[in-house]
Amino acid sequence: MNKARPLIEAGRYMLTNHLAWGTSGNISIRLDTDNMLLTASGTFMGNLLPEDFVEFNIHSAEYRGSKKPSKETPMHSEIYKRRSDIGAILHSSPFYTTLIACSNETILSNLFIETMYYLENVAYVDYFHPGTSELAEAVSKQSCNANIVMMRNHGVTVFDDTLNDALMRLETLEMACRMIITAKSAGVEFNKIPDHVVSSFLEESRYKPRKKLII
Repeated sequence: MNKARPLIEAGRYMLTNHLAWGTSGNISIRLDTDNMLLTASGTFMGNLLPEDFVEFNIHSAEYRGSKKPSKETPMHSEIYKRRSDIGAILHSSPFYTTLIACSNETILSNLFIETMYYLENVAYVDYFHPGTSELAEAVSKQSCNANIVMMRNHGVTVFDDTLNDALMRLETLEMACRMIITAKSAGVEFNKIPDHVVSSFLEESRYKPRKKLII
């Protein structure tokens, strides 16, 4: 299953770079209008094999593969249904991101170039049990307002046009969360980029064309 290769590499990258751990998390890519390829239930993110993936129809819920789809399949399906532009979804629980998700700390986007771009739209949902229809509904609903959804006391789900873009968004988030926690513990105050400079940066595509929300 050659189409699984990018996801296999993404899982290994996530584990190596502390963006995932063990079997915590699930990832997918859109194959076409109706189908996605996602990790099966209970798969180890750093050692994924071709048989660890399931091809799943987001409309009929039919699937092909030797294993059961991830318990978070409903969440992936609903995001793809609501966001026609999305090509990849990553759900994981990186340490610093999850620490923020378990607190009342605010994620800052006006710190540096990548945070201005990748963290422009961040939404939050309350805690719901993993794999439930309530979680899928809450996250997919917020996907209309953001490209990152923080899941309280759980982790995060990020999505983007491509797998590489989604990985960059997740890694930028984890770095920002690490900076926020480290700065707070060390008593360091940030010099934040002014709002008008952030607006200029985004509107004039001084990094890359602004990611628009397409519903």
